[in-house]
Amino acid sequence: MKLIFRIVLVAALAALGIWLWMVLFPSPEKVICKRLTELARTASSSPGESDLARLAAARSLAGFFSTNVELQVELPELSRRDSIDRDEIAQAAFAVRSRAGGLKVKFPDINVKVAPDKQSAVADLTVQANISGESDSIVQEMKFTLQKTDGQWLITRVETVRTLSWCPQIYFRHFELCTAAGSFHS
Repeated sequence: MKLIFRIVLVAALAALGIWLWMVLFPSPEKVICKRLTELARTASSSPGESDLARLAAARSLAGFFSTNVELQVELPELSRRDSIDRDEIAQAAFAVRSRAGGLKVKFPDINVKVAPDKQSAVADLTVQANISGESDSIVQEMKFTLQKTDGQWLITRVETVRTLSWCPQIYFRHFELCTAAGSFHS
């Protein structure tokens, strides 16, 4: 009886130790996922925010990024490839928050790959944004490159990911080429 009690006690203490270790020292993947979830929450806004609240949120949002961020963003309305600093990010975030009555941002699927040196990572995710008063969501696949700087994971690069639905004429041209070559069979 005492032996069984000791085995159960040792197993419980081991489980508690493992759980405590995971809570105090989470994996980089979990830390990055949590940080990106915070980014989405910070990017979201509610209708009727004061200018001071918008400014504070915009400054907070800029804190998720490195001092210089490389952008390779290609959207139907916008094509931008350059570098942007934290002040420009804060200004853009303030402008978006001012124009949109309310904004709900989510990253429903975050996939993180940490480099072997544990100092950089790439996060593939889907950005889903709902603007108050609009029935359609904005959905875009993105890739964020992060660098560990002073113990924090900061975003250093943002790029859009092209999907098959990105440019239908390319897909149909590919279909025509494959059909002509006999690759597709009906």
